[in-house]
Amino acid sequence: MNPRDPLSRVLYIDLEHRRFWTRDRRDLFERWLGGTGVAIQLLKEELPRDADPLSPKNVIVFAVGPLTATYPFGSKTVAMFKSPLTGNLGESHAGGRSATSIRLAGYGAIVIKGASDTPIYLVVDESGAYFRDASALWGITSTLTVGRILREATLGQGYRSIMRIGRAGERLVRYAAVMTETYRHFGRLGLGAVFGSKKLKAIVIRGGGSVPIYDKREYREVYKQVFELAVKSDLMKKYHDLGTPMNILPLNKIGALPTRNLTSARFEEAEKISGERIAEEKLGRRLACSNCPIACIHLAALKEPYPDEPYFYKTTFISYDYEPIYALGTMLGISDIDGLLKLLDVVEVYGLDAMSTGVCLAWATEAFQRGIITRRETIVELKWGDYENYIKAAVNIVDQPNEFYEVLAKGVEKASERYGGREFALSFGGNEMPGYHTGYGAHIGFLIGSRHSHLDCAGYSLDQKLKEPLPPRELVERLIEEESWRQILSSLVVCFFARGIYKPEMVVKALKTLGYDYDVDGLRDLGREIYEEKQRLKHELGFKPEALRPPERVLETESPHGTLKIEYFDEALKVYREMLSRIISQG
Repeated sequence: MNPRDPLSRVLYIDLEHRRFWTRDRRDLFERWLGGTGVAIQLLKEELPRDADPLSPKNVIVFAVGPLTATYPFGSKTVAMFKSPLTGNLGESHAGGRSATSIRLAGYGAIVIKGASDTPIYLVVDESGAYFRDASALWGITSTLTVGRILREATLGQGYRSIMRIGRAGERLVRYAAVMTETYRHFGRLGLGAVFGSKKLKAIVIRGGGSVPIYDKREYREVYKQVFELAVKSDLMKKYHDLGTPMNILPLNKIGALPTRNLTSARFEEAEKISGERIAEEKLGRRLACSNCPIACIHLAALKEPYPDEPYFYKTTFISYDYEPIYALGTMLGISDIDGLLKLLDVVEVYGLDAMSTGVCLAWATEAFQRGIITRRETIVELKWGDYENYIKAAVNIVDQPNEFYEVLAKGVEKASERYGGREFALSFGGNEMPGYHTGYGAHIGFLIGSRHSHLDCAGYSLDQKLKEPLPPRELVERLIEEESWRQILSSLVVCFFARGIYKPEMVVKALKTLGYDYDVDGLRDLGREIYEEKQRLKHELGFKPEALRPPERVLETESPHGTLKIEYFDEALKVYREMLSRIISQG
């Protein structure tokens, strides 16, 4: 590690006593690289294992890595905390400018402890943290409005990032998100609720420094190789052209697109909300995260006439990706583009995680249709495709006007335990289902992945490459191998979209220019170590592998690999539990 690199500086912030301090943690960054690797260690140090996720004892760690602000796609910030949704380890990644802002403010990580007794926001720069009164911001409905106010209130040159919560975070919705800039999110596992419990409305980070390069000559050469792979090969072209919504039609074609609470894996109107159709009819602009030459953020332009002013239109820019289109589109049977965009906008404005919101509403719709719940609970009629009532229901999740919405705000698992319908509640380890019904790899990956996320180990991708399922043990080993390598990518920290560029040999070359001495085997070993550290901490925080089970609905709806069998899941989960037991005993 370059001895002049400020990456090893960690900023500690105590919200209760409104003080801050910095420490040089070169011991952590030289051992664990950065990002996920360092965040795990900081959380181990600071978080009481029995902490209630919504108590002042919970801790938030933001961490970046050596590729942040040095190489293309080093654009992600890792957030780590105890999840109020699952009750154990929470990890969420966000793009935008936050990573570069943290790095150029002179930090590799920020640790936030305690809770304020009144609403506050933080301003972080090279000199430390400043505590500002957020009473006037608390209760503002729109996360977009909060962002605009803070842009005016915290002027400053250099890279600036604004993280903030909406009403969902204030109301402690267990899957509330933290918005960063305008169109990026720490979406999964409820970081927004943790912010809300700490009365932390926002964090503004201003970076004005620079990053020293260890070997400038070699750095220019490796940077050029990465850049040219990004812009001259086909590795990243698809993300620029259509972005992740390109997945709608291919997944629908093979019968892997979850529809109407996974009662089907094909949506008969998929073409109406496909990436191609939205781009053709609604694409307004593309945006890029900091240090990214691709611009995969696609914004739809929704034009609506002003009331009583037929010749004047309001244009709203709304970000869209595959996962929100799946969760708030196909899962709810919505095929009207404008209606889908309006629902996406409400979820964005209130600061909800789109995937969890969609899965919760899909479960509620089926429960309503079966008579398990009635209008007394739902207040509005829930019917597939009725985006107007889904918008009202999403707002009710935030406002919580009755007991039903209070429970639904805790996630689909809690709601199904309270009201029934567990057999069609799409929960994996407490987290709502991602948008892939591709086969065993996807669903076992959701179950055993550290974040219960499709991005943990890409089982959905493995399914699509295989003609026949692998034996259960081999599948689990392949998933863990992939997740272990991704610990390196999320410790560097780079966007997973660029994983085809940042293969082990390229990572070794890039790190060498920054003063790190690794070989491919050393990186792979480190990735496995970080994976095991994460599994141990997750277990200490209350994760119960024996409770893992696939939702029954997954076994009922045919996948591209046919009808999935519970015996296969049982064998695969047995392999995982044996492996986890060895990891825990060795720790």
